[in-house]
Amino acid sequence: MAQVLRPNTTGSLFATDGKAHPLQTTLLVVTLVLGVTAFVTAMIGGLHLISSWTGLVGIFTGAYGQLVSVTTRERFGLILGLGASAIGFFLGMANGGLFGGIIG
Repeated sequence: MAQVLRPNTTGSLFATDGKAHPLQTTLLVVTLVLGVTAFVTAMIGGLHLISSWTGLVGIFTGAYGQLVSVTTRERFGLILGLGASAIGFFLGMANGGLFGGIIG
């Protein structure tokens, strides 16, 4: 009956090890915020500078977060943030780029 006392988290998508990971959680939140910002500003005309820069920074923070992530929950959120950052970055680059036509 020992299995009754311990919950089965191996099959859960949001499995955690029960420990705090402040660096990974911070990277997760920053990547999600940057990804949402990049994605939303990419849909609004004239904000390609914001979308391309936030997307680029979100890609780097998400990639480092994937490198140091420990649990599936962290990796799942980081992939969502990375995807939104990449879409915002690519749409920002297509509409004017990182420097908005100042250079080039």
